[in-house]
Amino acid sequence: MFHHGGWGSFIRYDEERDRPDLDRKVLGRVWSYGRPYRFHLLGVLITVFVISGLSVVPALLMRQLVDQAIPQGDVAMLTRLGLGMVAVPLVNSLVGITQRWLTSRVGEGIIFDLRRALYIHLQKMSLRFFTATKTGELMNRLSSDVVGAQQAITGTLVIVVSNVVSVAVTFFVMVQAEWRLTLLAVAALPLFVLPARRVARILRQVTRREMEHEAKMSGILQEAFNVSGALLVRLFGRWDEEKERFTEQARMVRDLSVRRAMVGRGLFAALGLVSALGLLTSDEADEKGGVDVGARGRI
Repeated sequence: MFHHGGWGSFIRYDEERDRPDLDRKVLGRVWSYGRPYRFHLLGVLITVFVISGLSVVPALLMRQLVDQAIPQGDVAMLTRLGLGMVAVPLVNSLVGITQRWLTSRVGEGIIFDLRRALYIHLQKMSLRFFTATKTGELMNRLSSDVVGAQQAITGTLVIVVSNVVSVAVTFFVMVQAEWRLTLLAVAALPLFVLPARRVARILRQVTRREMEHEAKMSGILQEAFNVSGALLVRLFGRWDEEKERFTEQARMVRDLSVRRAMVGRGLFAALGLVSALGLLTSDEADEKGGVDVGARGRI
């Protein structure tokens, strides 16, 4: 059983307490670190559009192959479609490599800027600040937390834009193919969007707690492994107390990491089950004679 509540702790969530405080000022500060790399980010967005567009090309090529090239016996069209199916993965790979290079440049640049700015800011703090703040926590901010801030600009931005573009392109293609089935699919979206939003909120809260305990664990390590800290532990015989302090924080980091890994697994499993049931239903309907989809015939 996991620490503090077992499996029930995977789904507990206080929405009012954990609601993020995002406003224009915070978003402006985040963007201030991405602005120097705006042209690289523009390149990333272009690659996202290209990759999203290429994702539907194989389906369109296959449609032409089945509906026209094969029934008509058009060898020239078959050749063109075959070359297209080979070219799409190659172009997709090249664009993906370019996107990876751009995101790496932006991401590592933002990490450098964040660490440099944080170091300069800490150097200007008063001595009182350093006496009241654990060195290990500061080290954790410099080494680990800046990576999370960087991911908000590169990883999150790319994922959001990619998903939006993919949905738009897929929706357009689906409408062109059969608008009634598209409306049916859109009507079912809230059944998936609402649980996904809740999972995202829970994941945010769990991740924040994990980062807090990692900072505390780093603080304990810094206190125990410097000369003065090791000397105090030996002088006052605090072996057991220090061991329990570190064990408690390490246990919390472990349990929160497991919880973070498990959050959303149930939702993804349900999505997979629904997809499988949809395929089974489609196969059964096809065996019974097809489903009427309008003027385009039966499938």
